[in-house]
Amino acid sequence: MDLRNKVLEIHHRLCRAYGCPVSYFHALDPLSELVSSLLSHRTRNADSGAAFKALRARFPDWAEVAGAPVAAVEAAIVRCTWPEQKAPRIQSILRAIEAERGTLSLDFLADMTVEQARTWLERLPGIGPKTSAAVLSFSTLRRPALPVDSHHHRVAIRTGLIPAALAVGPSHRVLAAQLPADWDAQQIYDNHEVLMLHGQRCCFHRSPACGRCPLLDLCPFGQQRQGPHPVAAAVPQAEAPA
Repeated sequence: MDLRNKVLEIHHRLCRAYGCPVSYFHALDPLSELVSSLLSHRTRNADSGAAFKALRARFPDWAEVAGAPVAAVEAAIVRCTWPEQKAPRIQSILRAIEAERGTLSLDFLADMTVEQARTWLERLPGIGPKTSAAVLSFSTLRRPALPVDSHHHRVAIRTGLIPAALAVGPSHRVLAAQLPADWDAQQIYDNHEVLMLHGQRCCFHRSPACGRCPLLDLCPFGQQRQGPHPVAAAVPQAEAPA
């Protein structure tokens, strides 16, 4: 099987396993999504969600966040990891957006191509390809941009879609280029979500459940551990920490 067909087969099998189309998990405006994405870095979803809600409750306006004492912002987001780093970073980004655009809004990204919008976002301090893709894909913009998190990245390496030496950042362009050019935002989002879910529920960082993996016959890593195996029919069920 060539790489393009393998990518599609993996996508289709995981869609059968986890259900596609995948519902969007929230509908934030792009600036709010940017802040949410920054809070989520290396943080459990429940904790980053709680930190975001606490930040909005304490500062209902993003201009208030930008102008607040950094200690107050840090206290509001204490549920996320490294609040002492994220608080000044968020403030710096908000101030940079306002300085360049004259307002605290990223709605103008809707008028750019995906590539132009990602380039603009990645000029901001501390914004890389995962965050720029998340802002475009997860926000109300609903644009076809592929984020790659650590679970998605792990599954891609183990199934042979990318080499093990390719870091998460550079993998964004490689994995996106493997997908059909005519896929819409929902299909791109589905691809990210099902690979991420598979990493969370089956292809664990430690002790992956290769014996019940629907990709085993396509996965060099799994076959090394289990030996060649026919297509697994079981849908992954149990969720465990990666």
